[in-house]
Amino acid sequence: MATEHLLDPELRPLLELYPDNFTFSRDMLPRHRAERAKRIVMGDTERAGVSRNTIEVPGFNGPNVSCLLYQPDQARPGRPGYLHIHGGGYIGGSAEASDIQNLNIARKLNTTVLSVNYRLSPECSIPGPLDDCYAALAWFSTNSTSLGVDPSLIAIGGESAGGGLAAALGIIARDRAEYDVCHQHLTYPMLDNLTGSSGHEGDPLVGEFVWTREHNQFGWECYLGDAEPIAPQVPARLNDFSNLPPTWMFTAALDLFRDENIRYAESLLQAGVATDLIVYPGACHGFQFVPGTRLSKRFTRDHLEGLARGLGVNIENTPT
Repeated sequence: MATEHLLDPELRPLLELYPDNFTFSRDMLPRHRAERAKRIVMGDTERAGVSRNTIEVPGFNGPNVSCLLYQPDQARPGRPGYLHIHGGGYIGGSAEASDIQNLNIARKLNTTVLSVNYRLSPECSIPGPLDDCYAALAWFSTNSTSLGVDPSLIAIGGESAGGGLAAALGIIARDRAEYDVCHQHLTYPMLDNLTGSSGHEGDPLVGEFVWTREHNQFGWECYLGDAEPIAPQVPARLNDFSNLPPTWMFTAALDLFRDENIRYAESLLQAGVATDLIVYPGACHGFQFVPGTRLSKRFTRDHLEGLARGLGVNIENTPT
């Protein structure tokens, strides 16, 4: 491993979960998803003081969409909302995998969280996954009053492919002007189908761990299907970045997406969009999922503080 010396030593457990010879194929995806699902640890809703319910929202040009809805037990009216979109390279993952994070957000920010189980690729390629996310935003905004949520205080966000879908959703929300998005919260978002392709290999110091160039090309191939690689489904192809939501972006120094994330942040800044970008040294894709490390603790704090700022709220002084 040519760049292992650059990786924070506390993150080495990730290398055991994702060995360097790991490859994706369409045939192995069901097994991979099943193995990932076995590792999911759901949080304690009673201890968190948050209710969690599985709901279905009406689809947008498609079937109903399954979501997890989190409501603080001591919820105050007029509170903000956060639409969360999970990661997984467009080919895997689930809302359940981010359960502990979303419980923490709901509790500490007194925020209603809606996490989307969008359809996965290659079984469903563009526009299906993005339509599912838009359907969730539509339902969240339309039902905000009954949920006790201020419809002008709904943020969107996600990790990896979920961050890419959130960025695409921000573009669609701006262009259609049907629902407000006050903030986008993007963790190493998957934005550019060219990253890792022939002629676009990029810096050799990134992309060795967890999510590689080969993985990226497979994920984009499954997600795009026969669709043209243009914005919004490929946010990096966007020409007009003006009037997009204020943005808080996180990326990692060894992540394959580092440079596309930096370019996207630069484009937002050049368009006058309020944008914060944090690059974590010694970190790779998925670094925040190694519990108890210095970097994961810092990320949890930064992620919560950035979202609180984007929603205009304070962090509740409750135990983690």
